[in-house]
Amino acid sequence: MARTAAETTDTTQPQGRIRRENVERILKAAERVFAEAGFAGATMADIAERAGLPKANLHYYFGTKDDLYRAVLDNILRMWLAPIASFTPDADPAETLTAYVTAKMEVSRTRPHASKVFANEILHGGTQVERFLAEDLKALVDAKAAVIDGWVAAGRMAPVDARQFLFMIWAVTQHYADFDIQIRKVLGRRTLTRQDFAAMTAEVLRLVLRAAGLPEPETPETPTPETPTSETPDHSAQPIL
Repeated sequence: MARTAAETTDTTQPQGRIRRENVERILKAAERVFAEAGFAGATMADIAERAGLPKANLHYYFGTKDDLYRAVLDNILRMWLAPIASFTPDADPAETLTAYVTAKMEVSRTRPHASKVFANEILHGGTQVERFLAEDLKALVDAKAAVIDGWVAAGRMAPVDARQFLFMIWAVTQHYADFDIQIRKVLGRRTLTRQDFAAMTAEVLRLVLRAAGLPEPETPETPTPETPTSETPDHSAQPIL
């Protein structure tokens, strides 16, 4: 994926910091607009309005809508893939999986639009990320699957198909971002709160660790039920960069 405009700037200088802040505002706004309208429906004018910047600023930093879209996808992929670096041969499987699932669930809570953008891209053929998926992601998954296979061979966790195991974790954790409206309607929630996510994360962890034959985490205190008629939004659930 292409480098973003923010990566080519010295952010230690005042002008660099301003550029960085503007780029982050644009990426944040674009992530939400692309999630809500899709690539075809999104316009640079809509993104500029959401970012609170002149449309000319978007073209200055990213050139075209295609360039901005690729930058958004690149930003999402870097954020998603960073936590999997903890999968190393000497790492403790239970601690590593717990940290990974927790990180993935936290991203679904704080960056739900990021997941929607990526899901929309895949549903429409994944043309912008096809090479990344076939090369970079495949190489990364092969390497981390080898780590899991090593844990299994050493008797440190139950036998699993390592790649399918990772796919399952991705599917379950990203479900809470991609299908949040379905979850909210079924649970009778206007918004999904931190307490909701804490409970859901604990349950996902139990399922993942049980599948791996590893000790399950301690059961957290049951959060106080919240009425579905609450009009107060959970601002912590908004996407952040």
